Amino acid sequence: MNKVWMTGLALAMLWTGPVLAQRTDIVVGLVLEPPHLDPTAGAAAAIDEVVYANVFEGLTRFGPDGAILPALAESWDISEDALTYTFHLNEDVVFHDGTPMTADDVVFSFERAMADDSVNAQKVLFDAIATVEAPDDLTAVVTLEHPNGNLLFNLAWGDAVIVSPSSADANTSNPVGTGPFRFARWTQGDSVVIERNGDYWGEPARLERATFRFIDDPTAAFAAMMAEDVDTFPIFPAPEMLPILDADPRFVAVVGSTEGETLLAMNNRRAPLDNILVREAIAHAIDRQAIIDGAMFGYGTPIGTHFAPHHPAYVDLTDLSAYDPERSRELLEEAGVGPIRLSLALPPPPTYARRGGEIIAAQLRAVGIETDIVNMEWAQWLEQVFSGADFDLTVISHTEPLDIEIYGRDDYYFGYGAPSFKAIMEELNLTTDPERRTELLQAAQRDIAENYVNAYLFQMAKTAIQHVDLEGLWVNAPTQATDLTAVYWR
Repeated sequence: MNKVWMTGLALAMLWTGPVLAQRTDIVVGLVLEPPHLDPTAGAAAAIDEVVYANVFEGLTRFGPDGAILPALAESWDISEDALTYTFHLNEDVVFHDGTPMTADDVVFSFERAMADDSVNAQKVLFDAIATVEAPDDLTAVVTLEHPNGNLLFNLAWGDAVIVSPSSADANTSNPVGTGPFRFARWTQGDSVVIERNGDYWGEPARLERATFRFIDDPTAAFAAMMAEDVDTFPIFPAPEMLPILDADPRFVAVVGSTEGETLLAMNNRRAPLDNILVREAIAHAIDRQAIIDGAMFGYGTPIGTHFAPHHPAYVDLTDLSAYDPERSRELLEEAGVGPIRLSLALPPPPTYARRGGEIIAAQLRAVGIETDIVNMEWAQWLEQVFSGADFDLTVISHTEPLDIEIYGRDDYYFGYGAPSFKAIMEELNLTTDPERRTELLQAAQRDIAENYVNAYLFQMAKTAIQHVDLEGLWVNAPTQATDLTAVYWR
């Protein structure tokens, strides 16, 4: 009897409470709500932040280290002349509405993106493609007009995901993809919910459900983390509060890199910004470190061109536009343009855009350039600035990977498109030799820096905060995504 009582006592002493089941849901905080949910029909990074890799997939995809990995295509063959890519698709892939995914959907998706009436924000990704064919359900053949060493990279973008003809037109509000999560609901102004796809063709997600909550106010974001209403912010909107949250044993701050080149964009088509002396004067008026410290609380890497510092081909050109207000005044006098007053359009992000914009306005005022700040919501910014090119100056972070080619587009919002730059891009598109491609990428960086197309500020840091028990979230951001495919609670 005594032995039985002692065993019970020992068990009681070992038992510390109820066994908690491992969580299978996550709440992700995002600053910006996407305007819609179709990555093939919009330029807003917030779209990919929700649906890339989670809901939609392409033939290839970005890995967490930036490597190009197989996705819907399990493998591919490239012809000796580098003009024909034969993609071998995974078997038994089904769209979330039950429609089988075949090579015909690849043909449809690419031809839709390439069409004259396409609304794809990155049609240039498909420029080298001559034809897309489907000899059978599991084989897609892409034939190029000329070699393009970037094709596999281009097809990893969210703009190149594969969609179904039966659901493509409704993807803005009811996205139907092939990914490990399926769309559940969108409460506009609040959240998007996705749920595990039980019919997924590949490795199933370990999470059953994910909720993306949109919180653009830094104070509200901090309160949501402290109350554990949100489990992670991939990019926390109040970097000054990261040390406070990191000191809390429930959370950990994870600082990485992004593809976000943050810049003061200038309308090169509009006087007086069509004068290179004025653009150079503006560049020398900017104290990058003051913006990084004042708006981003020290998180960010100064850049002197539109290229990520972590890329092997990066060239440090910050000296070309070093902070030199006296030089700025001299250039303005040499330009002979008289008093300058410019509009400064600021999109919603509270850190780099709104705080950074205020600092930039003060720095420009110090050299004699007055600005009228216009705070815009994303829809207005996309329509007026990005699509309409109706602006003087704007502060924006370009988060697409390796996107320096935008400077060769005639219709792009800051309006550069110089013949010198286009010639570099044309040769780059025809070049597959790695060393020559590096030389051309560096020449492109110098071209836009020496012509002061924009004032290049800093590379955005990935300032994440997350629950200490979360695993599998990306440390760096090789593309604009919140990839939840490998995330779990330990």
